Amino acid sequence: MKTKGAVRTLSTDPVPTVSEVGEQVLIDLFTTPDEDSRGDHVVLVGPGDDAAVLVGGGPVVVSTDALVDGRHFRLDWSSPHQIGFKAVVANAADVVSMGGRVTGFLASVTCPKDIPVTTLVGLRDGMREAARRYGANVVGGDLTAGDQLVLAVTAIGAMDTRKPVRLSAAQVGDVVAVSGPLGSSAAGMDLLSAGISDFAALVQAHCAPEPHLELGVAAAESGVHSMTDISDGLVRELHTMSRASGLRIEIDVAAIPVVSELPAAAARLGVDMNVWTTAGGEDHELLATFAPGDLPAGWTAIGSVHAGPADPPVTISGMDADPEAGWHTF
Repeated sequence: MKTKGAVRTLSTDPVPTVSEVGEQVLIDLFTTPDEDSRGDHVVLVGPGDDAAVLVGGGPVVVSTDALVDGRHFRLDWSSPHQIGFKAVVANAADVVSMGGRVTGFLASVTCPKDIPVTTLVGLRDGMREAARRYGANVVGGDLTAGDQLVLAVTAIGAMDTRKPVRLSAAQVGDVVAVSGPLGSSAAGMDLLSAGISDFAALVQAHCAPEPHLELGVAAAESGVHSMTDISDGLVRELHTMSRASGLRIEIDVAAIPVVSELPAAAARLGVDMNVWTTAGGEDHELLATFAPGDLPAGWTAIGSVHAGPADPPVTISGMDADPEAGWHTF
C-alpha cells in the first residue's frame, strides 16, 4: 500500500466515513505494525513499501479468494471483525490443504466512500487476529473506492521440505477422513436467515469459522495421500477428489462428526442435519485420504476409497450424493 498526500488524524466522534479522513489515514490503519504479530522471522519487509518481502522456505504456495458484501457475508449478520477473520481463514485453509505452512497474507479492500472508518478497523483487526493464529501477518495489500464492499485476501505459504499434497493422489484402500465437525456453517446461515440466534456455536461457525487447520501440516508430514478443504460442501469436494484421482469414494454419513448443537438446530428448523453436513459449505475443515493404519490424531474416519471409475463416483450411505449439491458461485 503506497500513497501520497498529507497525513490527517483519525477522529472518532462522530464516526467519520472513509472519504472524510482521506486515503493516507486509511492506509496507516493497515500498515501500522501489529503489536501482537507473529511470524516476524519470515518477514523482511512488511507493509508500507512497494511490496512485502518474505523469507523463502522451499517452493511457495499461493491462493486467493474474495468476499463480496451481500454474496459472501452480510453486515447485519456478521461484524467487520468476523468478516476479516473469515476471509483470512478461508485462504489459510487452501494453503494448509496443499501441505503448506502459512507465511503471510495480502488484503485488498474495495469500499464505498460513505462506509464508516470503524468498519475498516474491524476488518483489519479480524484479519490480524486470524493471521496470528497461523503464525503469520498481514503484510500488505491495496485500498480502493467502489460501489460495494469487497475484501480480497491472498495467502502465501511455504512448503519447506514437504511435497505438495495433490487431490489426484488418493489411492485404492485409503481411509477418507475430516479434521473436524461439518455442517455448522450451513446451519448457522439457515438459523440467521430464520432470525434465530440462540445456537451460538453454529452462528459463530458461519460468521467466523475456526477449523482445525493445525492438523494439515502434521498430516502432510505423516504421509497423507490427498487433501483439500471443505469450502463448497463435502459432496462437491468428494466429487472433485474422485474425478482427480479416477477412483470411487464411499462415505458413511453417520460417521461424519458434528457439534453438539447441530441435531437440536435441525429439529428446530425441521430439516435433516445430514443435508448440512454433506452439502453445506464454508466449514473449511480439511478432507483427506490416508493409508489404512496411518490416520493421525485429531482426524475422524468417514469413508473409504475404492477402484474406479464407477457410476456414481461418490456414494453416501442413505443419501443422494448429488454432485450439484453445495455452494455454486454462479
